[in-house]
Amino acid sequence: MADLLWDDVSGFFDLDLMGALPDVRVPGCSVEDWQAVLDLVEDRGWKCQYSEGDTVLPVPRAQAMSARPVDGECPTLRVWPTDDVLAIFRFLEDEVIDFDVDLRELQGQERLDVLCGLFREIGRRLGKPVLMDPQGDYGRPVLGFDIVVDRVVLLADRLVT
Repeated sequence: MADLLWDDVSGFFDLDLMGALPDVRVPGCSVEDWQAVLDLVEDRGWKCQYSEGDTVLPVPRAQAMSARPVDGECPTLRVWPTDDVLAIFRFLEDEVIDFDVDLRELQGQERLDVLCGLFREIGRRLGKPVLMDPQGDYGRPVLGFDIVVDRVVLLADRLVT
């Protein structure tokens, strides 16, 4: 059974209301949690590409990314859990795992199921919630993985504009 039904949540995938790239985050993290995400990507065999600026590099250990110079290029990990859905992780800080998804790729039940699967995989691996906020509206999650019920749930009744 699907975590969420498209008909119930499609409004939260409206580009005009949510922005094309909503902010997804896992709060309360550490370098070890970042490494767990890197290990998850490898364990699942998801296609990925790591880069620093325009330079594509082999995926390093999380500790190496954390130790980068403050004024250095922001490391980015592009992950494709399926061929047509991309998540872009940005290593901005150790304490929050940040990534973007593109709502243009996430229209309909099948793609929603892919997103929910990604959130579940990350949430279960870390034992932490995975929250999706409207683009630029940090701290107001509309849906996310709830570790207590072990599924992705709706966190907002409606989007207030």
